[in-house]
Amino acid sequence: MSSQNWPHDPDGEQGSEGRRKYGHAVFVKKVDEEEDFPLRAGDYREEFGDHPVRLDADTVIAVEDVFQHIDDDTEFADIVAFHKALGETMRDNDYWTYEGADAFTRTRG
Repeated sequence: MSSQNWPHDPDGEQGSEGRRKYGHAVFVKKVDEEEDFPLRAGDYREEFGDHPVRLDADTVIAVEDVFQHIDDDTEFADIVAFHKALGETMRDNDYWTYEGADAFTRTRG
């Protein structure tokens, strides 16, 4: 676990829910599908940037670590667009820890 002072416990109910949720799920649980979209990346980053995200049993990062790779002016029209952009960014920057993710998410040529 990181030695950073988090605004809340990364494994508490505001974090990874006692280690029941990891990575992508922790980012998505911070938004409301009905009320928060369209959502600007910079607004999400500003509100949650210092929040912890558990990627796996051993790794905790900040929301900021992933969102630094997404332009603040990017707007997500809905939760599907948010999911897609977040997943792509996590995979492209080695934050995606699930084995075989590319087999399910990359277009085959």
